[in-house]
Amino acid sequence: MSIPNGRFITFEGGEGSGKTTQVQRLADRLRLKGSEVVLTREPGGSPGAEAIRHLLLSGIVKPLGPEAEAMMFAAARDDHVTHVIRPALERGAWVICDRFIDSTRVYQGALGNVDQRLIRALERLVVGDTMPVLTIILDVPPEIGLARAYGRNAGADRFEAEHFEYHQLLRTAYRDLAVQEPERCVLVDASASADALAVRIWMMVSERLLRPRQPIPAPRARA
Repeated sequence: MSIPNGRFITFEGGEGSGKTTQVQRLADRLRLKGSEVVLTREPGGSPGAEAIRHLLLSGIVKPLGPEAEAMMFAAARDDHVTHVIRPALERGAWVICDRFIDSTRVYQGALGNVDQRLIRALERLVVGDTMPVLTIILDVPPEIGLARAYGRNAGADRFEAEHFEYHQLLRTAYRDLAVQEPERCVLVDASASADALAVRIWMMVSERLLRPRQPIPAPRARA
């Protein structure tokens, strides 16, 4: 089912890249423009998905392996898309989501070595045509991101607690994703201040999604 009215934007990036802050900043700017904005996150975003979020981030599912994690993420995403994302898009709202399918592609796929055919099959089943029109990948060196993450949390979650080399590979995987899908994914340097980053993201969203496209002039008839 295609979504003709709403706009779906996702934010991706490693731990401590500033996704949560920038999601909120963008939502605030869009609301000032009079748009309805649904702010959400993954894993989670709906009651059923939030219950699964606790299992995933606590590390309870980790011993079952990355394939099990991928399927748990898909189960949470199915509830999230069905009850939150798709209804909001159908009524014409903007949906801004902190993480979505690309987190599964990177964390369980590139780093967990889950077969990409399984991951894409789960995407087709759960997401279908409800794909983001823009994915902003916040890129930051892992030493900066981890310092931010540890500074805001009392304790590291299942992914923040991984070894430093894991986070280096994570950054590389996200950079590769931006190269593979340049029409949807934009890599943004997130080492700048939150204010400067918010301005850059707003300019990008305005350019891509708010400014009307100029009509292509019809070719002139030959004399």
